[in-house]
Amino acid sequence: MAEPAIVARNLVKRFGAFTAVDGVSFEVPRGEVVGYLGPNGSGKTTTFRMLLGLLRPTSGTATVLGYDIARDPDRIRSRVGYMSQRFALYDELTVRENLAFYAGLYGLIGPDTAPRLREVTALAGLTGRDHERAGRLPGGWRQRLALAIALVHRPELLLLDEPTSGVDPEARRAFWDLIYDLAESGTTVLVSTHYMDEAEHCTRLGIMSRGRLLAFDAPEALKRAAVGGDAWDIEAAPLLPALESIERFPGIRRAGLLGDRVHAIARRGAYTAEDLGARLADAGFSATRVAAAEVSLEDVFSALATSADPDDAPPLASPTTPAPTAPGAPP
Repeated sequence: MAEPAIVARNLVKRFGAFTAVDGVSFEVPRGEVVGYLGPNGSGKTTTFRMLLGLLRPTSGTATVLGYDIARDPDRIRSRVGYMSQRFALYDELTVRENLAFYAGLYGLIGPDTAPRLREVTALAGLTGRDHERAGRLPGGWRQRLALAIALVHRPELLLLDEPTSGVDPEARRAFWDLIYDLAESGTTVLVSTHYMDEAEHCTRLGIMSRGRLLAFDAPEALKRAAVGGDAWDIEAAPLLPALESIERFPGIRRAGLLGDRVHAIARRGAYTAEDLGARLADAGFSATRVAAAEVSLEDVFSALATSADPDDAPPLASPTTPAPTAPGAPP
């Protein structure tokens, strides 16, 4: 069995009295697209920077591609492609000039450089934009260029830190198509995001909150284990009074608004659609519609992060299942 691309054990990072990452343990198998989901400030970027050897952990250990993050950070950074939230593109340089500059930082010189630049330009869908200045590229195209730079030295592993933040939905879809093309070619990808829909596309998913890794598993397994109930979409009028009433129904664990309806999680087997409809009618709500719904990752996150005392909740993670240098480039 191949050694995992990343093995993290009880990683902790404190800044004074503030704990940014609190006892994180997980493994990233080779060849997978693994998501790291959590809100801003949950510790995702700090975790990435420790894995790259850019931050020394307060405690804990990790290996990346078999190298220890404390002893071998240079070897890690020469083999990993890193795309940070604020990737350092040079606005006055063209697409090709940016690529050539960072290729030099990664040590790519000689006759093989030009073919590789053409290859990553095509891979990122930038063909025809070689001579455009980076500063004039739309947001989605800037992200493509940043990804091309992270790929220029043929890394075995990609760390993408919220790569689609701030770009439009079409650009996000195109970017994820690129990610899966890379995974199919054998590249391991660890990508952080705060978009639930993106997390659905990952083969495995870690969920972060307040510096803690609350769960780490396949999305469907998380839905079964973390929620442990049935999801219902309920249309009733007036909507807000209906929500308040549903929250008080026996067996309802959580309920909230989802567009023009109520999305509720009930204890498994507690209700049928007819039961819920009858209870709503008894409460005085007419013209209701009740339908079984899919459990979502938002349900999972709510179940994990809003438990009675999240700081004391048992961790569900399973260890098994600056410029001008480019982020990730060797110094």
